[in-house]
Amino acid sequence: MRAFQYENIAKKTWDSETLQLVARIRECKGRQEMFLAQKPAALKKLVEIARVQSTEASNKIEGIVTTSTRLKQLCEEKVLPRNRDEEEISGYRDALNTIHENYEYIPITPNYILQLHGMLYRYSGREIGGRFKNVQNYITETRADGNAWTRFTPLAPYETPEAVAEICASFSKAIDDGVVDPLILIPIFVDDFLCIHPFNDGNGRMSRLLTTLLLYQSGFVVGRYISLEAKIEKTKDVYYDVLQSTSVGWHEEMNDPTPLIKYLLSTILSAYRDFEDRVNLGDEKLSAVEQVRQAVKMKIGKFTKSEIMELCPGIGKTSVENSLKALVEDSSITPHGQGKATYYTRNK
Repeated sequence: MRAFQYENIAKKTWDSETLQLVARIRECKGRQEMFLAQKPAALKKLVEIARVQSTEASNKIEGIVTTSTRLKQLCEEKVLPRNRDEEEISGYRDALNTIHENYEYIPITPNYILQLHGMLYRYSGREIGGRFKNVQNYITETRADGNAWTRFTPLAPYETPEAVAEICASFSKAIDDGVVDPLILIPIFVDDFLCIHPFNDGNGRMSRLLTTLLLYQSGFVVGRYISLEAKIEKTKDVYYDVLQSTSVGWHEEMNDPTPLIKYLLSTILSAYRDFEDRVNLGDEKLSAVEQVRQAVKMKIGKFTKSEIMELCPGIGKTSVENSLKALVEDSSITPHGQGKATYYTRNK
């Protein structure tokens, strides 16, 4: 079994693109503190939106879905799950809420990882939750002709507990010693976690939960306000390609984690930019119509009422609807379609 010695990462040099991404994220983190102190009202609504989007997107990546109405009801704990997909969505909701509310008190140890995994399956009759895998698993892909092939063979079940213990211990030591920037170390930890593939099921969702947890613990809390999972879901083909490239040579300790580092850092930076845009749009000095007008200016091509509501978390649904109506009346935008299928475009 390969060794995990994260302190050795300190000896590695990184290209300018990676270093620039790290620097830009740290600049955003500095401004993040200012926004958190100055605009708490706008941030509360962003948290509610992000939790629903994260729960939906992380499950959707794995083909676990329900309707938008049921999703919102499940996230608000107003209904009980009625099928296997909804059971797993509810489990993810609980695990994500636990991280949001308790991230400072969740050590990175195998036992806590097992507990979070157990939450994923707490509503399910399946007995795999909170247990390491007991059979060899494989990461497979399906070719265009419909034939499946094994892209990567993770560690064997008997090697898994020790490997998870090693990555947790090595990660914690490197963080405590301050020898590696967390923005570099977190993607490497996640890459190793996925290559170990410690569970019979739920490895992808657990990797995204752990990404959120580790970022929060290092002070990068943008995922509370802008869903990182939603951004990953929108680029999931790139995400899977990156994971494939970083697994090549993993068993021989010859793999290169750089593609995943750049992918996750780019995702985090994009979330910070969205965060600043949405908080700035929530300026109380602007009327609802002007906030919506500014949000519309940020859109290219067609857009929906829901997209504008996400950009303007500080105003309600009725205010957004009235503002869009006003913009239609003054010929700033044009509506298309009817009812729930309505979308808008900007006029020249």
